[in-house]
Amino acid sequence: MEGGSCSIVWFRRDLRVEDNPALLAGVRAGRVFCVFIWAPEEEGHYYPGRVSRWWLKHSLAQLDSSLRSLGTCLITKRSTDSISTLLDVVKSTGASQLFFNHLYDPMSLVRDHRAKEILTANGITVRSFNADLLYEPWEVVDELGQPFTTFTSFWDRCLSMPFDPEAPLLPPKRIISGEVSKCPSDTLVFEDDTERGSNALLARAWSPGWSSADKALTTFINGALIEYSQNRRKADSATTSFLSPHLHFGEVSVRKVFHLVRIKQVSWANEGNTAGDESCNLFLKSIGLREYSRYMSFNHPYSHEKPLLGHLKFFPWVVDESYFKAWRQGRTGYPLVDAGMRELWATGWLHDRIRVVVSSFFVKVLQLPWRWGMKYFWDTLLDADLESDALGWQYITGTLPDGREFDRIDNPQFQGYKFDPNGEYVRRWLPELARLPTEWIHHPWNAPESVLQAAGIELGSNYPLPIVEIDAAKVRLQEALRSMWEQEAAYRAAIENGTEEGLGDSAEALIEFPQDLRMDVDREPVRNNFNQTDVSRHHQDQMVPSITSTLFRVEDYQTSSDFQQHSASDGRAEVPRNVNTNQERAPQNQRVLEARRRNNAIPPPQVNHSFGMLNMEESTAESSSTTSGGRSSGVVPVWSPSSSTFADQYIGDEAAMGPSSSFWQRHPQSHERVNWRPLSQTG
Repeated sequence: MEGGSCSIVWFRRDLRVEDNPALLAGVRAGRVFCVFIWAPEEEGHYYPGRVSRWWLKHSLAQLDSSLRSLGTCLITKRSTDSISTLLDVVKSTGASQLFFNHLYDPMSLVRDHRAKEILTANGITVRSFNADLLYEPWEVVDELGQPFTTFTSFWDRCLSMPFDPEAPLLPPKRIISGEVSKCPSDTLVFEDDTERGSNALLARAWSPGWSSADKALTTFINGALIEYSQNRRKADSATTSFLSPHLHFGEVSVRKVFHLVRIKQVSWANEGNTAGDESCNLFLKSIGLREYSRYMSFNHPYSHEKPLLGHLKFFPWVVDESYFKAWRQGRTGYPLVDAGMRELWATGWLHDRIRVVVSSFFVKVLQLPWRWGMKYFWDTLLDADLESDALGWQYITGTLPDGREFDRIDNPQFQGYKFDPNGEYVRRWLPELARLPTEWIHHPWNAPESVLQAAGIELGSNYPLPIVEIDAAKVRLQEALRSMWEQEAAYRAAIENGTEEGLGDSAEALIEFPQDLRMDVDREPVRNNFNQTDVSRHHQDQMVPSITSTLFRVEDYQTSSDFQQHSASDGRAEVPRNVNTNQERAPQNQRVLEARRRNNAIPPPQVNHSFGMLNMEESTAESSSTTSGGRSSGVVPVWSPSSSTFADQYIGDEAAMGPSSSFWQRHPQSHERVNWRPLSQTG
């Protein structure tokens, strides 16, 4: 075995050599083994989708090339258990230290904490760092030391912190490599034969890797950024940064983005360029939303599964796979929605405004379970990101304290003329409507028959009629809300009478993912529920929540007896399984029903009237820290049963999270949120 100066740098979603504190710590410690472990089975239902895997494949190749230019290479390992693979790498290399950068999704939080415990028990020094955020979640708190519950208060605090985000770190000049022959790489397979043809098309539009991320950032700052405030809503042109997949895979650091934009902002402010200054503020706000998504995931680890407003567990979701299929295929009859869904399937990308349009339509008009939509985004987006996706879908659904009003339905017709005023976006992705005049492009069902004939359109044949009329959807939504309030009131009365206990788990956990979204059975990892006793903590330790049944089996590891204690009673809900119920919905517009009968499409839907559950607009579909400055310790909250607390600020502006909502003010008793009590900081 090699000497004690040998260390492992564990790469995950930090695929860069610049501003990588874990890599620099390894370089300072001596000889380095750079390791990437591909263990997608550990992600459960959130097995990476095709386009995300394509991106990862090419990003890893560029990282390996960069590391080779510095004197080492990337060791890749295929695994179903990251911790056991780390132990194997430690054994084969003789490494005495492990360095990695923090992640904030629930599964990574649990895995990383277990890795620290288990490797420390085996005599390995483990240190982790902040490389993904401007500030660690436990650093951004209110005057009482509690986490913020609205984005506005969170971001205001970030901008008024007494210390600036740390400046990005330079890449190492060279790396002294360990003897990589002792730890040969596994060949990683990210695509099969059926996926290669589709993936080849992605390379025409995208170039993964950290050098491409740098180019994209430079191009945006020197180009579209100055008019970002004016053009960011336009879906028919390249007005956003396109940095989100690069940020997700850590090919560029958020600290670098923040500092370069701030430098530009100072320059424009000195020149008196108010438009540029405002553009920088709005773009940095989108960076703030990304920060907030990690903040919410850290403080509310179930946010990808459960609503944060407790009363929404009673909402009667429509369980209709035919609606879901029409939405996925871009066959809803609403051109802006359909264009967006076809672009998503073809390119793995959506403008942030179109994401809002299609997700809002999914939840408010079709009333489909929000987790179905979030899972489909996960499967198809290049920048699929569990924390950001969960925040976005919860915001749209109205399940955040500052989310959209739940009784608000946006009309895709009006949104079309707002975000695609000339219809170019729709014509690009819906060629069947290409000859339709702009006057009718976003509502062809209102066009005169002569106009439709001249454009070669037969509604209900080569382009569908609206799957649900907006007026009918508004009525149905009000009925569903009335049912939700009645069931909540009955439930509260039962609690007061002592016949029920608490708000319990949401019954949306019983709504199954459609078959198209379910993973193959052999992808499911073996899980055990257990609780480990408290052990001594180090100052650099990143604590994690007690959440869903763990992905790891402690008995498989070489650990001390402290890690062998199990408690089935501490297990919590896994990614929900589901049941359909059979209750009728209100009938839809007669034109739509006739079109359905003609085309034998969309059978009568089913509604889940049992207790249900729910799910931002601006995004850059963009740990115990031991970095310099001494900010080195962190805590993650522990889940506790809910108690009554109320939020009184809700979204009013369509473009961002913020205050005001007459809807929630009419129902102040319903603002019960899941509460989280933080562990005290250790170290």
